[in-house]
Amino acid sequence: MKNIFIHGLGQSSKAWDTVKNELETKGISSIVPDLFELAKGKELDYTTVYQTFNKLCESYQDKLNLCGLSLGGLVALNYAIQYPKKINSLVLIGTPFEIPKGLLKFQNIVFRFMPKAAFQNMGVSKKDFIRLSKSMAELNFMKSAAMLDCPALILCGANDKANMESAKRFHEAMKNSKLVIVEDSGHEVNKDNPNELVSVLQDFWADR
Repeated sequence: MKNIFIHGLGQSSKAWDTVKNELETKGISSIVPDLFELAKGKELDYTTVYQTFNKLCESYQDKLNLCGLSLGGLVALNYAIQYPKKINSLVLIGTPFEIPKGLLKFQNIVFRFMPKAAFQNMGVSKKDFIRLSKSMAELNFMKSAAMLDCPALILCGANDKANMESAKRFHEAMKNSKLVIVEDSGHEVNKDNPNELVSVLQDFWADR
């Protein structure tokens, strides 16, 4: 079994370092790809990000435990929908069931005024980041997610008000899912409360 963590839009793979290292002390290994590094040299949009992640997953013969936050959750869900037989379990953290277009437009305006250096830590150019953000506008996997029967864990930080409704809707739609609200955390659960996330994941994967 392969455990794969997938970072969010405003993150890099390093956002999972604490979670990955703590799980390793408990004998649980994981793979943490960098979505932007996988797509390096290509025009960055959602399709490219997903296709390069898909190619990575194809390189593993094992079944997969996918755990994604935000953009990473969308990528994980997209893969699970397309290749359900490859999925052992699915963890979605702060994952929107649809992208709020008004918020997306506002964020893209903000991004345009941010200095290019602000995007360097994510390993992506400002231009590519904005293009990727825009390309996510029409994503909505709710109907397809309802067809999945793999064990699923839906997580949301207690202070992540923007995605709380999405978490509840995914839980209601996915018949084999469990909803957990992570206290003392906002959207970036992997950074805000990694110790609690490790505990939740360890329990969830132990039952798989």
